[in-house]
Amino acid sequence: MTNVPDDTGRVADAPSDNWVYQVLPRAAWPYAQLARWDRPIGWQLLMWPCFWSVGLAANHDVADGRFSLAWVLFYLFLFFVGSVAMRGAGCTYNDLIDHDIDMEVARTRSRPLPSGRVSRTEAKLFVGAQALVGLWVLLQFNLFSIGLGILSLVVVAIYPFAKRFTDWPQFFLGLAFSWGALMGWSALFAQVSWASFFLYVAAVLWTIGYDTIYAHQDKEDDALVGVRSTARVFADNTKAWLVGLYGMALFFLILAFAAAGVGLLGYLGLAVAAVMFAWQILILEIDNPDHCLRLFKFNGRVGGVIFIALMASLASLS
Repeated sequence: MTNVPDDTGRVADAPSDNWVYQVLPRAAWPYAQLARWDRPIGWQLLMWPCFWSVGLAANHDVADGRFSLAWVLFYLFLFFVGSVAMRGAGCTYNDLIDHDIDMEVARTRSRPLPSGRVSRTEAKLFVGAQALVGLWVLLQFNLFSIGLGILSLVVVAIYPFAKRFTDWPQFFLGLAFSWGALMGWSALFAQVSWASFFLYVAAVLWTIGYDTIYAHQDKEDDALVGVRSTARVFADNTKAWLVGLYGMALFFLILAFAAAGVGLLGYLGLAVAAVMFAWQILILEIDNPDHCLRLFKFNGRVGGVIFIALMASLASLS
């Protein structure tokens, strides 16, 4: 298949009325698409475990009689910037690895690389520029956190290849996307703990769940080109698997909250999140791509509810 530029400059799997197309010059659109700035759900899902971890650490800080709102806000700002930058770098890197596969999948064929609107060299330079922003963020943390952040690059580098050697690429995505659950805690305490480890496991399970829903959009094309995924493995049993994945995620969130000394309002937030998990499972239609995409995006709200719960607990403990 040859590279045929898309005359509209849009991509098939993103809203065409996004701010990217209203604010940025047309020449910048392909780079915004490589970074997925037109699809903010990705950086939000990467950001929430970071924010949870900061909130969890702050709750523990209050319980120990030590707390600095200024530092908490500063770390939240850094994780926001880092999430946008590193999600963009990761997506661009992933597109470089999946260039040939994306040309064969209907949903991804209009992306900048397979459509020929960006060259591989330009994409590589863009990865480097975004990585430099991420490096600047990382260098604001303590030495332990810097080392922990560098260690995450091993998982990030492996993930794009996972769909080629395992039926569980969503597990590797979970390992990479959930790393912030460790980073927020280490940023405040220069170490990890059982609380942050439980939070990390919960985030990994959550990620496998929501990305399985996402992967159901492409399962037919994936089968044709040989791409492996949990959506193909779980198939008609996806709802049962989600009960287990989301249920265990909730269990480990409870363990993390308990280990950090989170207050009652935090657990009330988890109860709301549990209802949101159950609602997704109840209404899921695995053969409806648009429906799967909507439910995938809904998890951004789940992440927000859990963070708000931690902040509410923090306010009640302060």
